[in-house]
Amino acid sequence: MVKGRKSNGGKKKKVIVGVCVMEKKVFSAPMGQILERLQAFGEFEIIYFGDRVILEEPIERWPICDCLIAFHSSGYPLEKAEAYAALRRPFLVNKLEPQHLLHDRRKVYECLEMCGIPVPRYAAVNRDKPYEDLEYFVEEEDFVEVHGQRFWKPFVEKPVHGDDHRIMIYYPSSAGGGMKELFRKVGNRSSEFHPEVRRVRRDGSYIYEEFMPTGGTDVKVYTVGAEYAHAEARKSPVVDGVVMRNPDGKEVRYPVLLTPTEKQMAREVCNAFRQGVCGFDLLRCEGRSYVCDVNGWSFVKNSYKYYDDAACVLRKLFLDAKAPHLSTTIPPVLPWKVNEPAQPCEGLTRQGSGIIGSFGQSEELRCVIAIIRHGDRTAKQKVKLKVTEEKLLNLMLKYNGGRPRAETKLKSAVQLQDLLDATRILVPRARLGPGSDSEAEDIEHAEKLRQVKAVLEEGGHFSGIYRKVQLKPLKWVKVAKGDTEEERPIEALMVLKYGGVLTHAGRKQAEELGRYFRNNMYPGEGTGLLRLHSTYRHDLKIYSSDEGRVQMSAAAFAKGLLDLEGQLTPILVSLVSKDSSMLDGLDNASIEMEEAKARLNELITSGVKAAQANGSSKQPWMVDGAGLPPNASELLPTLVKLTKKVTEQVRLLAKDEDEELAETTSYDVIPPYDQARALGKTNIDINRIAAGLPCGSEGFLLMYARWRKLERDLYNERKDRYDITQIPDVYDSCKYDLLHNAHLNIDGLDELFKVAQLLADGVIPNEYGINPMQKLKIGSKIARRLLGKILIDLRNTREEAINVAELKSQCQSSTTSNKNLKEHTDHQPKSKNEESRRTSFTSDKSMDQDEDEEIKYRLDPEYANVKTPERHVRTRLYFTSESHIHSLMNVLRYSNLDESLQGEASLICDNGLERLLKTKELDYMSYIVLRMFENTEVHLEDPKRFRLEMTFSRGADLSPLEKTDTEAASLHQEHTLPIMGPERLQEVGAYLTLDKMEELVRPFAMPAEDFPPPSIPQGFSGYFKSAGVLERLVNLWPFHKHANGNASK
Repeated sequence: MVKGRKSNGGKKKKVIVGVCVMEKKVFSAPMGQILERLQAFGEFEIIYFGDRVILEEPIERWPICDCLIAFHSSGYPLEKAEAYAALRRPFLVNKLEPQHLLHDRRKVYECLEMCGIPVPRYAAVNRDKPYEDLEYFVEEEDFVEVHGQRFWKPFVEKPVHGDDHRIMIYYPSSAGGGMKELFRKVGNRSSEFHPEVRRVRRDGSYIYEEFMPTGGTDVKVYTVGAEYAHAEARKSPVVDGVVMRNPDGKEVRYPVLLTPTEKQMAREVCNAFRQGVCGFDLLRCEGRSYVCDVNGWSFVKNSYKYYDDAACVLRKLFLDAKAPHLSTTIPPVLPWKVNEPAQPCEGLTRQGSGIIGSFGQSEELRCVIAIIRHGDRTAKQKVKLKVTEEKLLNLMLKYNGGRPRAETKLKSAVQLQDLLDATRILVPRARLGPGSDSEAEDIEHAEKLRQVKAVLEEGGHFSGIYRKVQLKPLKWVKVAKGDTEEERPIEALMVLKYGGVLTHAGRKQAEELGRYFRNNMYPGEGTGLLRLHSTYRHDLKIYSSDEGRVQMSAAAFAKGLLDLEGQLTPILVSLVSKDSSMLDGLDNASIEMEEAKARLNELITSGVKAAQANGSSKQPWMVDGAGLPPNASELLPTLVKLTKKVTEQVRLLAKDEDEELAETTSYDVIPPYDQARALGKTNIDINRIAAGLPCGSEGFLLMYARWRKLERDLYNERKDRYDITQIPDVYDSCKYDLLHNAHLNIDGLDELFKVAQLLADGVIPNEYGINPMQKLKIGSKIARRLLGKILIDLRNTREEAINVAELKSQCQSSTTSNKNLKEHTDHQPKSKNEESRRTSFTSDKSMDQDEDEEIKYRLDPEYANVKTPERHVRTRLYFTSESHIHSLMNVLRYSNLDESLQGEASLICDNGLERLLKTKELDYMSYIVLRMFENTEVHLEDPKRFRLEMTFSRGADLSPLEKTDTEAASLHQEHTLPIMGPERLQEVGAYLTLDKMEELVRPFAMPAEDFPPPSIPQGFSGYFKSAGVLERLVNLWPFHKHANGNASK
């Protein structure tokens, strides 16, 4: 039934607004709120068509109106509405014909491209029938290729039909593989991860596009007319698929400010599709913005400020179109303001906060920088063997392009499967029984081939993140080929690297540390700051080295930090950036480290006492070989003896397993463990433990190979020579087996651990320098880039805080009339000023790739119902290995010893230096944290405006033999050790300024100008070629056009 408000006689004729949409949409809360406000102006008569009229009545009997709100939804007769509009010719907020485009994602992207609006790189696969084979479509393990255009995983797969919301994201094998399915919200879920799915869909037509890492946040933009746009950030379904809701059950979203470029994009989307009220999705990636979906008619939910603005803009559109003689000036008091209910609080469901250290009431946290070692892992291992078998040599040629002198790296599942097939054929032939006349080298070669086969069979399928093989040709011959000769390799070196896998305990440790940071590193803040970190109050970036265990530690930490759920692979791909140049490798210091190891060997074998006697008792850390046990040389024979004892016991266990395997065919081996599924666990595999098998993915055969190699390498009987570089590996294996394989009851393992620990506690720190000067030299070479990046982080934080303070001061001194004119889009000119200041701040800022590639997005303080919306905290997390933690710590504590800084005190107090000397090991999940606070009561130019606090943790530095610690004993049952709490590196009350930090660290850090400049994505030219364009955009918004000061705030 048609409903409307009749005009009373004698009054001015009202503009009739027809609402020709399905009743389900009419009765939605946003539509009701906006139409009520529109009606409250007193200038409009609202007529609701209703479902019966729309679906059953002919268009000639539809109500006549001046302005029409009409848009497609499920069951809506769009063609019928088009015919009505052609008959009555009302003003259309959203044109009807272009709405057909929105049903086809291909046409949406084509329209966007025609208008010069950036979209992700994409290609369409069009099938006339399901499962049709197409010549132009190729699918491989880690990519698809469409018309020659290659999309590497992770990539996105979208159905071409706009109403099909089953969007898939496929992940690379290097991150564990699998697929995440995105869908319309069902309860509290918006996506589901399927680790077993690796092949794309072929049952219809799909768009494939590049995955854009957005830091775990989506931005939704809502236009009302071409000159108004509201934007909100929400947690992306890509991360963990859990919808974040407030206590009222509403999805939590935070309004954000659009950049000038994004405002222009909103205007162009609105005009391109001729949809006055239009929603679309923005992806913010590496400082650029892309449109990835256009939805048509969309209203913001639960924002009273938006309802006000939308009603005012629609009023102006209607009056300009049908009553231009009426004033569109917004009245001083909006008609509905008197009885407007208070906007509900967007509080988050999970709360919790904590404080480390003490700080004054006037101090605010500005920056958290943490450098964190990975979690508990299996032992890293390597097998080297020379191969002459033709099958293996042909495999090398297959994957190096047929070049006889080129080495090959095998890492993908297809490549490793080829290698496994070859070794399965070769191993039975290489197995040598008793009585064979073969030499010992042949027997060892056969053993190593069997070990390669066992490693490749581990887990039942390949995840290339943990296993890689290198084949390097060593000898060649020339063979005749027709009239010419060609080279053929006849011998190659095969190097298989495996192990070093993050264990269930390592994942559990990383998650727990993430939760600890969330609750303790951010004083005065609840989980709201972190849960939706890209509300742009919390500027978070997570970096990792290239190692799989480090990447997965970073992902597990992020899961705990941001209170995420689900598998690690989507979290890793969405939130963690790899930077191997900053967080990997020892090449820069390899010569100095070899010198340190040589000197260390000399100290141990010649006796440590004499060297240490020359040191200072007041500063024991200054001597050569500090921390080495005085009787180190006497402990070495005991270490060898106990290692042999343990190896022999493991050999007997492996012999039993080997005999069982020998009874089956080489293709009949039952995979002992699914490593990919283990990544999803934080608990031990009870069934394996109960069966008396080793924990994790290691069988007895591989366990024996691990110990056998240690026994061989530790001591050369023929030469009577010890290799002290094997001491950390013996200690590593001991600790691993005591923690994870205690149920095997290996006799002598605890004794071996005690001896290995005494030696390793001295050897490991001294491998990075035998004395403070050498530690400083090696540390500065390994951590040079990381140190440079940390300084850039701190400088940028300081500059940003100063900019905010200055802008805040300017705002407070501005006139009341200017304040009344302010609208949420007004902040952009200030951002421009801020950007100008930052770009003029020396070359340090301009060369920071991390910062140059990102736009400084901000919360809109007028909309956001959060405390102190202008507050901004920068968090940078760097996940790395033991070498970088040691190197960074050595620079921080010994930087003052450099000749250019003679006389300066160390950044770390004497008590801290002594604690570090007693800290023998920076164990799994050890970390260094720098937090910067701003004292808002101190003048901007005062060095004491910014204070640095340094803390560190020894990580999971507790002996697996510890019996007195009840908490540790409980955790030990779960094969996990607790992470030690943070310790101070400065005296209580000490005041370390950023200036002092820069002075002592700068000589050892990579200069900012050496960081590579940011790269501009290909094909992106940007929108703004002159300041005039920017100035024009500033004045686009409707409320700027009225100078009477009555604009709505």
